[in-house]
Parts: sequence; structure tokens; C-alpha cells
Amino acid sequence: MKPTTRPVYLDLLRIHLPLAGWVSILHRISGALLFAALPLGVWALSVSLADAAGFRRMADAFSHPPARLAVVMLVWALAHHLLAGLRHLALDAHRGVGLRRARQSSIAVLLASGLITLFTAWRLFA
Repeated sequence: MKPTTRPVYLDLLRIHLPLAGWVSILHRISGALLFAALPLGVWALSVSLADAAGFRRMADAFSHPPARLAVVMLVWALAHHLLAGLRHLALDAHRGVGLRRARQSSIAVLLASGLITLFTAWRLFA
């Protein structure tokens, strides 16, 4: 029986993913974050629509900086997930599958989602 040459320890911090790989991983993370936040969002919406006091409670709750930070994080998740999803749909339709185009679309997704997030943060914290 000959010994295997497979690595015993895989150091994930030393693996250099291409930019498209990072966009794909962030797409999954943002989708999981949106899915996890969905019950809280539905609950907050139902409380705010119940009556004027419920709306006031939710408005007061979302006026605190940690809640605003959570909203900014969810806006990033939504923007990134939407834009990366459109990118993945284009790749499925064989648009932009070349190395140069794939890198450009990855940069575009990261920049656009970052700009949307920065704009939201500016509007919420200004």
C-alpha cells in the first residue's frame, strides 16, 4: 500500500481565491444573512403595521446606532446578493465568462454594492 500525497492540513488562509471566487462566497454569505434576518423583518413589519404605538416602538428601536448598523449590513447583503445573482445569471447565459470579463464583473459587483452601502450609511448616520 503506497502512502497518499494528499494534504493533511489545509490552511484556508493561504489559499488565494480569484476575485470571482470571493464574490461567489460573499453571495452565499449575503443570502444566508438575508434568510436569517427574514423572520425578524417580518416580525418588525407586523408590529409596525398593527397600530400607531407599534409603529412608534419600531421607529424608536431603529433609531439606535446598533440597529442602524444592522440595517446598513442588511442593505449590503441585499445589494450584493442581488448584483452577484444577476452576475451569476449572466454567466449561466454564457455572458462574460472570459477571464477578463469575469474579473471586471466581479469588480463591478463589489464596487456597486459598496457604493450602495456607503450611500445608505451616509443617509442613516448623517
